[in-house]
Amino acid sequence: MLFNSVEFLCFLPAVFLLYWFALKDNLKGQNVLVLIASYVFYGAWDPRFLALIILSSVIDFLLGQAIFDTENKRRRKLYLFISLFVNLGLLGFFKYYGFFVDSFVELLNTIGFQAHKSTLNIILPVGISFYTFQTLSYTIDIYRKRLEPTRDLIAFSTFVAFFPQLVAGPIERASNLLPQFLKKRTFNEEYAVSGLRIMLWGFFKKVVIADRLAEYVDIVYSSPGEFQGISLIIATFFFALQIYCDFSGYSDIAIGTARLMGFDLMTNFRTPYFATSLREFWQRWHISLSTWFRDYVYIPLGGNRVGEARKIFNLMVTFLVSGLWHGANWTFVIWGGIHGLILSLETVFRKSKPFSFVPNFIKGIFIFAVVCLAWVFFRADNVSDVFLIFKNTSNGLLPQLKDPLALELALRSFIPSSKEFINLGISLVLFGIIEILLYNQSFHELVAKWKRPLRWGMYYLILFWIMYFGAFNKGAQFIYFQF
Repeated sequence: MLFNSVEFLCFLPAVFLLYWFALKDNLKGQNVLVLIASYVFYGAWDPRFLALIILSSVIDFLLGQAIFDTENKRRRKLYLFISLFVNLGLLGFFKYYGFFVDSFVELLNTIGFQAHKSTLNIILPVGISFYTFQTLSYTIDIYRKRLEPTRDLIAFSTFVAFFPQLVAGPIERASNLLPQFLKKRTFNEEYAVSGLRIMLWGFFKKVVIADRLAEYVDIVYSSPGEFQGISLIIATFFFALQIYCDFSGYSDIAIGTARLMGFDLMTNFRTPYFATSLREFWQRWHISLSTWFRDYVYIPLGGNRVGEARKIFNLMVTFLVSGLWHGANWTFVIWGGIHGLILSLETVFRKSKPFSFVPNFIKGIFIFAVVCLAWVFFRADNVSDVFLIFKNTSNGLLPQLKDPLALELALRSFIPSSKEFINLGISLVLFGIIEILLYNQSFHELVAKWKRPLRWGMYYLILFWIMYFGAFNKGAQFIYFQF
């Protein structure tokens, strides 16, 4: 089920009314309702995959208790290994089986052996990367003695399958979200209103910006050989905005939906494109994932407690794994490698600060350009397309800049309508102004400071623009569903 669908528009009010009115003082009943609602929400894509999330929930529920209840180090390690093996095994099979088989066959053909691809047609379960990491953090934290397991299977299963953040995060830690299922929740009107505000801004980013830009980006990236110069640059810039608005929009809707039911989810984005270093970018982009890799990959490898060379090795391994997490394609691995390389260079020069004289504005532009460069690998279908894009960009840019007519034709090649161009411009200006105002605060915190007429004027403006210029049924799928 999609947030931006008629089904969800009917689903959420029904769950909300049952949750707060029919089961107002019944904690167990509320948890059961949320669990059923979460399974309905997830099963709307393919009910067959409910078995996977139920299996993962039951296994980690039992293993968490087993790890906690024994002091035998070998048994504790065995139970943790079983959790890792089951969860990563399922993730690896469904997400990476075809990738590794295809890569191995290509390698054999390259060195002279004749091999043929015979991979299975495996469907990737929606959200498996997200809930797998969520359950793994539970058993790992118990093993590290940082968390006590719950004995409430319903509460734990609801924590794993909680529908607002199930399929695209934020990736919650059990220490934050699980206790919220174990204590009584009372309706707070102000908290619910804050959720609606956050949801409103999330829907604007998703429907008006991300889904509208998706149309133009898809035109260019589906046939990169047909475009040159400025068209490819603008399409890449549009994709940078698209993926940010798509993913942060989902996170906003998830956070707002959770607040309607009295739950607090972690912030997942903080205006990342205003970062003046790549380190700061990752402190602001997909925060739940970057902190997960920090705590469960980077720090166990040694983190910052080792020498400079080993620290760089740890960074590269972490980001290469992060790239592979995003998708079964070498483009994602290279994308992760680019981020790891730049972060390594920042680490090397952090103490000497050779660029301290450069204004933050210039640093911000440079970091955004680096991020956009890496986005080319993230968005392209394969490595060959990436190099074609780079080639056509460099070959076609100078002639377009010299010839205004060629530049206009390049723009009209994928945005032919003047009216649509103006509407898009207005949308991006509105988005940009609010994003500047949202630096280090949420949309709720911003508008809560305004006087009532201005606040309601903003609500109506955003609602009108969603209905007027929103791209419905054109780019409805959230990008991170595929991961």
